[in-house]
Amino acid sequence: MSFCLILTTTPGMDEAKNIAAHLVNNKLAACVNIIPQLTSIYEWKGAVQEDSEYLLLIKTREDYFEAVKDAIIKLHPYELPEVISVPIKQGYDKYLNWIIEETQR
Repeated sequence: MSFCLILTTTPGMDEAKNIAAHLVNNKLAACVNIIPQLTSIYEWKGAVQEDSEYLLLIKTREDYFEAVKDAIIKLHPYELPEVISVPIKQGYDKYLNWIIEETQR
C-alpha cells in the first residue's frame, strides 16, 4: 500500500476545520493537521497578493487522492484551491498501519 501527504490551504480556521472533519469523518484521511497563520505571496489575475492562510496536512492512502481532491474542491471557498500530493516514501510501520485502519471504508 502507498501513502501520501496532501496539502491544501484555506483562508480561515472554520474552512480548515470543516474540510478536515469531512475527510476524517468519511474515512478519506486518518489525520489532518492544521497549521495556522501562514503568509502566502502569489500572483493571481495579474497582481501580486499577500494573504494569511491555514495549511492542512492530510495523511491518507495514495489511491484516495482523487476522492480527497474532489471533497476539497467541493468544500473549498477558493476558485482555485491548492491540492498537492507528496508521496510518503517511508514511515514508522505502526503509524502507516494506523493510517490503513483509520481509512477502512
